[in-house]
Formats: sequence, C-alpha cells, structure tokens
Amino acid sequence: MSKINLDQSKNEDAMKLALGALQRKLEAIHLGGGQSRLEKHRSKGKMTARERIDYLKDDASDFLEIGSFAAYEMYEESGGCPAAGVITGMTHIAGRLCMIVANDATVKAGAWFPMTGKKNLRAQEIAMENCIPIIYLVDSAGVFLPMQDEIFPDKEHFGRTFRNNAVMSSKGIPQIAAIMGSCVAGGAYLPIMSDESLIVEGTGSIFLAGPYLVKAAIGEQVDQETLGGAETQTAVSGVVDYKCKDDAECLDTIRDLIDKLGHKEKAGLDRTDPEPGGYEVNKIYEIFPQERTKPYKSRELLKWLVDDGQWTEYKQSYGQTIICAYARIEGWSVGIVLNNREVVKSAKGEMQFGGVIYSDSADKTARFIMLCNQKKIPLIFLHDVTGFMVGSRSEHGGIIKDGAKMVSAVSNSTVPKISVVIGNSYGAGNYAMCGRAYDPRFLFAWPTAKIAVMGGSQAAKVLMQIQVASLKARGKEPTEKEQDELFERISSKYEKETTPYYAAARMWVDEIIDPADTRKIIATSLEAANNAPVEKFNVGVIQT
Repeated sequence: MSKINLDQSKNEDAMKLALGALQRKLEAIHLGGGQSRLEKHRSKGKMTARERIDYLKDDASDFLEIGSFAAYEMYEESGGCPAAGVITGMTHIAGRLCMIVANDATVKAGAWFPMTGKKNLRAQEIAMENCIPIIYLVDSAGVFLPMQDEIFPDKEHFGRTFRNNAVMSSKGIPQIAAIMGSCVAGGAYLPIMSDESLIVEGTGSIFLAGPYLVKAAIGEQVDQETLGGAETQTAVSGVVDYKCKDDAECLDTIRDLIDKLGHKEKAGLDRTDPEPGGYEVNKIYEIFPQERTKPYKSRELLKWLVDDGQWTEYKQSYGQTIICAYARIEGWSVGIVLNNREVVKSAKGEMQFGGVIYSDSADKTARFIMLCNQKKIPLIFLHDVTGFMVGSRSEHGGIIKDGAKMVSAVSNSTVPKISVVIGNSYGAGNYAMCGRAYDPRFLFAWPTAKIAVMGGSQAAKVLMQIQVASLKARGKEPTEKEQDELFERISSKYEKETTPYYAAARMWVDEIIDPADTRKIIATSLEAANNAPVEKFNVGVIQT
C-alpha cells in the first residue's frame, strides 16, 4: 500500500472512530430522562417529545436538530439535563420549513435550567433571523427553582422568551403553541403570547399558579382541571384557541394551520438544479487528516464540497492562506471562505504557514466578503485557522489594520453567513472566520473541531509558566516532577475545554455534525435563510 493510501486509510479510520463516539453520545441523549421515564410518559396517553416531532414533520423530511449537546456534562449535581430538557430543530411541515421547540417532560418534568433558556432563545433567534414559522410543543414545569437566580432575572434569561414572542408577532413571523402537558407560572405566557394556541384534553393545563399555590396564597381549594384544564381555558376563559382530544389531533391541527399560511418576500438567493459534489460523499473521511497539525490539500476538500467539484477562485495567487471562491452547494450560489492548510510561497518568495491569516489573505478576504454582499451571495466560512500571523515583520506590515478590515467586513456583512468549524478555530482567527460573536445564521462543527483562544500545548505552557512563577514568588521552588504534573493537569483541563462537545454543551456551536452531511445541512440552512429579505450592506471606515 502506498504512503498516500495508508494516510487516507488512517484518516478514514480516525474519522469513523470519532463518528462512532458521537453516535453513542447522541443515543444516550435521545433517551432523555431514561427508558423508564419515557414509558411512564407514554402511560399517560402522551407521545414523547421526539415522537411528537416525528409525527408532525413531513414523511420524507429530515429533522435538522439544533443543540443536541446543550448542557452536556453540566448540572451533574442535579442529575444531569440531557439536551437541556428541550428539543429544538428545523423540519418541513406541510411543505414549509419550520422551527420546532419541544419540551422533554421526561427530563426534570421539562423544567428550565439555565441552558434550557439559552437553547430556547437560540431557537427563537433562528426563527427571527430567517423569518420562518416557530412551533412550541409545551410540556414543562417551569423554571428549575434551585437555579432560579441563573435563569430568571437577566437580559438573556427566561423573560426574554416572552419579549421575543412579542417581537416575532410584530414582524409577522408565525408562532403556534400547543399545550400538551403542564404549563405553569411565567411559562404560561409563552403559548398565549404566540399567535395561536392549542391544548390537549386531560393532559394539558395552563395557569399562573397551580392548585397548591392557590391554596397557599388565597385559601381557595380547586382542582387542576377546573383551574386551568382544556375545557376551562377554551370554553370559559377563551384563553386558548383550539381544544384537541389527544396529541395526534393536536399535531394534525398544527399541520393544517401551517398548510394555510401565506407567502412573503424572500431574500432572492440564487439556486439552480443541484449537482452532486466532486467526490463521493464518504471521500471526505479520507481527505481530512488524522493528525491535526499536518498540512493537507484544502482544495481537495473544496472539490468534495461544491457541486460538480467546480468553483471560480478569487485572487488565487494572492493571499494564499485563505481560499475565496464562488461555487454552488446543492444548487445554491455561495461565496466560500476556507482556510488553506497547505504551506505556500508568497509572490515575494516568503514561506507562509497553512491555517494562519497573513495581511494579504485578510485584505483579499475582506474584499471578497464585500463583493458577495454587493452580489447578494451568501457566505460559507470553513474554519481551520490557528490565528493571525505574529512577529515584527507582520506588525510592520500592518497585520492589525488588515485583520481589522477583515473582521469589520464580517461584522457588517448582511447576506446570510453560515460557519462550519472543521478543524482549529483559535483566537482572533475564530472572529475573522465568523465565529459565534459575529452572528452567523448557523454555526456547525465537525467532531474534529477545536475552539479556543490558542492551541492546547501553547496555552498549557503559558499557564504553567505563570503558575510556576507565582510559586517561586512565594518562595516555593517546584521540582521538575511537580512541574511535569502541573503541566499535565493544566493541559488535560485545557484540552477538554477545546473539544466540540464542550462548545456544543454551551451552545457556542449549534450542532456537531457528520462531515458527510455538510452539503445537505448547508443547503437546509440556506433554504431557511432565503425566507428573510437581505438588508443593504454599508461599508465602514476601516473597510475602505
């Protein structure tokens, strides 16, 4: 076997191992509160949250889940909170792409943890940015009281959800809420601040205070159904619009409501008939290297990604550590910004390291971003970046100014931006390549992603030097063995914090995806983005 084939085989094996680990984690998350709680939930005549989504979506439609790993390995002292106790994602319902937010009542009765709030807000943000309908399948006990100080009072906490309800309604973004279980206290505002609401007989209830609190507050003795059951809230109070006999009828009614929606102005993104990529789908497993420090042919990855393996490259011979190209993905016209991981030689004869942003590549990319905005072409950022070049030559050449130009172009860009972290995404390189702080419409990560202020080894060395210096200042001289142990401890902690799972747990990325699904997921994201008109692009001072 040739060295090239051996490397490809090693790359494929490493990626498949990573995907196997990803799948095992997802299988555990999809069980929610566990098999026994799922069965207990069904015994009440209720579908589980995932069963409700499967029933609601069109038969042939995929469900692009957002935030599967939210709260992953967090809240362990409270028993954990798989998927943050709420399932969110996009799918087609009656032919229309919609966002779904479904409380998982098998996880702490669907109570809101801090990450539950963050995940709900992210789902609403996606619906608002892309002007797509949002459907809430409500089955929640409300705020998780032991952590109320981390979920209730701040700007991006629980109350922001209802503010977003009002904003979306004013913008004409359809919101439909189904009360399919408990809906209590402040959470009762979400379905009623939606445009239309439904409730399931026998299992659905909605009130500001439950029977126990009513008894404690005013001394009134009242049962749950009389207080806020389906009959009360549809026939007596008129708070809810539709009464349904069971989950199936409720979900059928939602499909019927979505089916009757009118159509609005779209972004006008260009799309032709889709073509397959330049290589078979699984070829990406061979292309992407097992060893993350090794250079590789980034244009091979580009050929795999784009329709028919064809693209038009912008300024190919200039600023070569970033590849900028016009292409199509599943028929959609896109501008691609891809970090080039090959070592290249500049026109001046200088060697440039792959994955590093130099002044010329930053300048080129800023211009390309502005051109895409002028042409109404959405931008796809593929991260494998270690940061901006440092050193006296770069500083004298104005790397800060050119880097600021690129960051400014990304910041002010108004066409849809979609980011995929395929490898490293370090430091200011994360910002320039449209990391979370720069409002990509969607942000995905491969299992090979690393997100941090710098690489693990460099960071561990810096942190160790600081701690050793601190010990010496206090008159404690650590032995070589103690220094090695300190380095290992720091390195292990830092490496864990750079993994895609750590990032996804905190919603720094929307989802960890199989690389083979990248084309399909980008296409779904662009379909969503095409529902929102594009604002005018304004050039800032730094970009001129």
